[in-house]
Amino acid sequence: MAVFVALGAFLMTLAGGWTAQRVTDRRHLVLGLAGGLMLGVVGLDLLPEALRAADHEIHGVPAALLLFVAGFLLAHLVERLLAARRAAHGAVEHTAVEHTAVRHEAVEHTAAHHTAAPHGAVEHDAAEHRHRSPEVGLTAAAAMVGHSLMDGVAIGASFQVGGGMGTAVALAVIAHDFADGFNTFTLTRLYGNARRKALAMLFADAVAPVAGAAASAFLTIPEDVLGGYLGLFGGALLYLAAAEILPEAHHVHPARSTLLCTVAGVAFIWLVVGVTG
Repeated sequence: MAVFVALGAFLMTLAGGWTAQRVTDRRHLVLGLAGGLMLGVVGLDLLPEALRAADHEIHGVPAALLLFVAGFLLAHLVERLLAARRAAHGAVEHTAVEHTAVRHEAVEHTAAHHTAAPHGAVEHDAAEHRHRSPEVGLTAAAAMVGHSLMDGVAIGASFQVGGGMGTAVALAVIAHDFADGFNTFTLTRLYGNARRKALAMLFADAVAPVAGAAASAFLTIPEDVLGGYLGLFGGALLYLAAAEILPEAHHVHPARSTLLCTVAGVAFIWLVVGVTG
């Protein structure tokens, strides 16, 4: 029964990813909405659940909040390390290009070459500014897949308690899996990954709840461990929303409509949380 119900989460996740890829011509609106959805999921869904599940304190602070901060810092550290590696690699490539250009200039000695060089430099700077680390996008999407796997486990465990509890949890998971699919595809593409990889991560995210529901028949995750995971995942997700998604959304199109999409994303998650309890 749990696996059958989890198929609803599978379809809803695919629907979210399909919506994200269909509106790519309004990229700033997509990113604004994704940022709002992620903010809503973290603040209104993941963090309250983490605090409820892992309510013990460490040196006066709830363990879930400590892991929440750790997740935020971990995401920041990983992104900085990848950015530093990319910058060093890009500097080597840039030097090689400059040497090639000098040799070419010595051979050509034409005015056309001299006028084209500044334009090429501008294009190079623009491309470097737009560059993202694909690994960050894939890691973030993999974290979304892990979260969806846990959702499936929650569905299976709740049906073991009773049909009413299982139905309530399943409705909650299915309702917010639209946002999961939307964010998985958007995150993967934002960091420069090919559409093929984004679709692969979307499909993995859609399958994860079904796999989790099936696995729940053979394993049980302690509640405090689950709460700690939700706190860690929530911190990483908040970093991506606040430091990457929303700044990118307003970088090219700082429009009021982008801000409204962000607010709408938060409001949607609030509605889902309120309806599903």
